Amino acid sequence: MFSYFTKNEANHALPDVIKKFEFTLAKQNEVSKIEQELQMGLSAANTFKESVLLKQKLNSAIIKFYEAIEILENTGVVVKGIEQGLLDFPSKRFDEEVWLCWKYGETEIKFWHEKDSGFMGRKPIEVSDESLI
Repeated sequence: MFSYFTKNEANHALPDVIKKFEFTLAKQNEVSKIEQELQMGLSAANTFKESVLLKQKLNSAIIKFYEAIEILENTGVVVKGIEQGLLDFPSKRFDEEVWLCWKYGETEIKFWHEKDSGFMGRKPIEVSDESLI
């Protein structure tokens, strides 16, 4: 589902988005942990059976991670970076498509940037909600 967000709509959706982002982040951490176990297991001369079972565990964790991303993006946000904690909400500002930008740890949407600029191009929202469609 695609829709543009106003600042108020994005802020209203933010608690649910944060919850889903944190779930996704936890799934990514599980993948990283299993990858480390697998690397250590390969060098520790595990049996083939142990290595194969760990690889299958990793495959399952990766699937769950991508499912979590899909659930998160079904809220209408676009994941720009899980590790950096960056999500964007599509919006319009005076008929121009822009991103409302959120970084993990922020409690509300306060910034936006143009389509072709990223986090470094963030600008404070200084307009009324009516100018954001």
